[in-house]
Amino acid sequence: MGWIVRPIEAVELEAARLLLKANGWSGRHFEPEGFARMVAGAHEALVAIDEGRVVGFARSVGDGVSNGYLCTLVVDADHRRRGIARALVERLMGDDPDMTWVLRAARPGLFAFYEKLGFRRSEVTMERLRSPGPAA
Repeated sequence: MGWIVRPIEAVELEAARLLLKANGWSGRHFEPEGFARMVAGAHEALVAIDEGRVVGFARSVGDGVSNGYLCTLVVDADHRRRGIARALVERLMGDDPDMTWVLRAARPGLFAFYEKLGFRRSEVTMERLRSPGPAA
């Protein structure tokens, strides 16, 4: 394991944003200003660094006491299956068993990954989705 997980630094915002865009994350929230605001508003934002390069990013929002929401998780395709995603999620969640964590896992194949981390599918959540915005 040559990589490390730590809080994101301001100089890494653009690298993290580009990593997300390269992996299919898009929309105004992932343009430079919107992304900087999302990170600033996060409870915690982490990066995985390998040889000085951002290879993973994760962000959560919540109160740090009772409820948390895992908002964003991405790992560079060449660095997957090395434990980076697991390390990012585990660091975000910490070890407080009294915290409830939720997330959206709409991409194929994600259920098994999150179930290994203790998540279960729920029938009690509701969503109010953001508008798709103006047609491009």
